[in-house]
Amino acid sequence: MILAIGAQNAFVLKQGLKQQHVFAVCLVCALSDAILIVMGVTGFGVVLDRYPGVEFWARMGGALFLSAYGCLSLYSALTKTHHLEDGAQNPVALTQAVAVCLAFTWLNPHVYLDTVVLLGAISTQYHPEQVLFAAGAMTASFVFFFALGFGARFLLPLFRSARSWKVLDALVGLTMLAIAVSLIDF
Repeated sequence: MILAIGAQNAFVLKQGLKQQHVFAVCLVCALSDAILIVMGVTGFGVVLDRYPGVEFWARMGGALFLSAYGCLSLYSALTKTHHLEDGAQNPVALTQAVAVCLAFTWLNPHVYLDTVVLLGAISTQYHPEQVLFAAGAMTASFVFFFALGFGARFLLPLFRSARSWKVLDALVGLTMLAIAVSLIDF
């Protein structure tokens, strides 16, 4: 589930490519995932089942946020010329990077469905060792986010080209809009 390219993973990848606040962004993602995994293993899915309105509002908020971010990425693809010469390109404040990362994580309804509900349900198969299951899932999450964030540097030669950034921005924008549309029940 975590390997799917979504808003959060695309943001981690971009921060890794820019070499800006990579450790903080990866840590926020991994710690958030750990909290969500614990919530799932300890039964938060039951709360979501009892209060279905939470899911609706989470979907609408997530769709709005992802639509805005998608449009900004498409605008960037069409109007900006990015290139990487060093990590100082288009610098973002640490607080801004963390805030965007938190929004991608906690405003995304898929994270609740996948991490809390689905992993919570899967963890019941490992009774009474759910704690070990949760520890394994959290370890995998930490490894994945830090590998994605710090592994992005291997793609730096490719992203020294402005065209690569335009393609990445366009793909991120289209992905965000597709996810936003999928969140809205027609």
